[in-house]
Amino acid sequence: MPVAPGPTLETPRLILRPPADADLDGWAALMADPAGARFIGGVQPRAVAWRGMAAMAGSWALNGFSMFSVIERASGAWIGRIGPWRPEGWPGDEVGWGLLPSAWGKGYAVEAAAATMDWAFDHLGWTDIIHCIDPENTPSQKVAQRLGATNRGPGKLPPPHEASKVELWGQTVEQWRARTRL
Repeated sequence: MPVAPGPTLETPRLILRPPADADLDGWAALMADPAGARFIGGVQPRAVAWRGMAAMAGSWALNGFSMFSVIERASGAWIGRIGPWRPEGWPGDEVGWGLLPSAWGKGYAVEAAAATMDWAFDHLGWTDIIHCIDPENTPSQKVAQRLGATNRGPGKLPPPHEASKVELWGQTVEQWRARTRL
C-alpha cells in the first residue's frame, strides 16, 4: 500500500500515519457526509476528495508535515484525518481535525490532536498552534477547550475560503507544556 512519506504515531486507541492510497474510500465517505463535511469544506464528490487527500500527501513530501490519517486500532478502520496543516496564506500553524460521524463522541479527536500537537511542537519546532473553528461548530470548540486552547477571536482564511467564518483558537508551546495532561 503506497503511503506518503512521514512518521507513524501511536496512541492507546489510534494509529496516526500519513495518508495512503487505500484511505480514499474513507476520505471520500467523510467528504460525502453532510454532517462530517459541514465545517471542513462542505460535501464534495469523490474526485474532489481525492484532490484533498493528495494535497495532504503532497504536503508531507514538500513540507515534512500534514494531517495524519487516523486509524482505529481495534477495527483497523480509517476514521478521519487530524494533524498539522499550514496551506499558503493560512493564519498560522494549525492542528485541525475531521472525523467520520461514526467516530464522534469517543474522545478520538482530543487523543489524536494531542499526539499531533506534541509532535508538531517537538519535531517541527512550532511555538504556537491554532485551530480554525466555525463559530457554529460547538463540538470542535469543546475539543479545542479540552486541548487547553482559548478563543483568540475572528480569523481570516485565504481563497477559496475567504467567506468562511472562523474563530482562531490556540495556545503557545509554553501553555501546552504547562497544561494538565489529557
